[in-house]
Amino acid sequence: MAVVTNTFQSTSAVGNREDLSDIVSRITPQDTPIYSMIGKTKCTNTRPEWEIDTLRAPAANAQLEGDEYAYSAITVPTRVSNRTQIFREGWVVSKTQEAIDNAGSVEKIAEQKVKSAIHVRKDMELAIVSNTASVGGATRILGGLPSWLTTNVSRGATGANGGYSSGTGLTVAATNGTQRAFTKALLDTVMQTGYQSGADFSDVIVSPYVKSVFVTFMSDANVAAFRYAADGKGKNTIVGTADIYEGPFGKVMVKPNRVMASSAAVARNAFLLTPDFLKWGNLRTIQEDPNLAKTGDAVKGMIIGEGTLEVLNEAAHGVVADIFGLTAST
Repeated sequence: MAVVTNTFQSTSAVGNREDLSDIVSRITPQDTPIYSMIGKTKCTNTRPEWEIDTLRAPAANAQLEGDEYAYSAITVPTRVSNRTQIFREGWVVSKTQEAIDNAGSVEKIAEQKVKSAIHVRKDMELAIVSNTASVGGATRILGGLPSWLTTNVSRGATGANGGYSSGTGLTVAATNGTQRAFTKALLDTVMQTGYQSGADFSDVIVSPYVKSVFVTFMSDANVAAFRYAADGKGKNTIVGTADIYEGPFGKVMVKPNRVMASSAAVARNAFLLTPDFLKWGNLRTIQEDPNLAKTGDAVKGMIIGEGTLEVLNEAAHGVVADIFGLTAST
């Protein structure tokens, strides 16, 4: 068909208003499984300390009737600490931009506050799962969970534990070993070690890829298959997932952590946790700094927080380290 001569078309117009939706679509992940799961406590300085106590090993205990009492020496608890780390995210918006009718208000001050708070919380989650040694001084760095774990661990060849150093008062990063595939046998080994150490693991935190590997455990000959009745009266579902693993040494919930997919260095660990023995210590809770100086025709903002990871007893947790965390080979 032909267009009528001199028909004015929209492609020639210069005054048509844009059709920009006021709905802002954001799919960036916001969840922080470990940070959200663990308890919160208050710090009073940049080096919070706590003590770790242990029970003696079981021993034969049969005493002579009428015997004089004997008294055991008291074992002094181990005193450990971590360093608080400052997290922040800032923005600056001109007053003109704030006054403009902006689609979705995504460039507005209120939206920037929300986004910055989410960014800071996700950065805290990353600090928890990163194999980072603690650092003192003015630019402090908290010791991440991998730098604490020494008791219930499985590492690849050439891998080595880090751990807390009572001499320096700092944690030491673990040494990466040869990567290998995550398997049911590796998980069972650490669960057994933890059971013997007194741990009560309830959660296994892994990268999304490792969660998909965990699902393949259903094909293990020693794992019962899923069975669902198909009565023909409704829609049936193909089930190809699993969230809970009940092994010889307890039951755990396996949870994927999107933050752990940020790099191969972070994704290479599967953490077995007893949440009651982890806390996040706040020296300054996540908040907006209200005391920014005004310099120019703009509004500044800063979300800031300071805190640290408190591993109340590292033997309550475990790690299957040096596993392929992003793909079958990375």
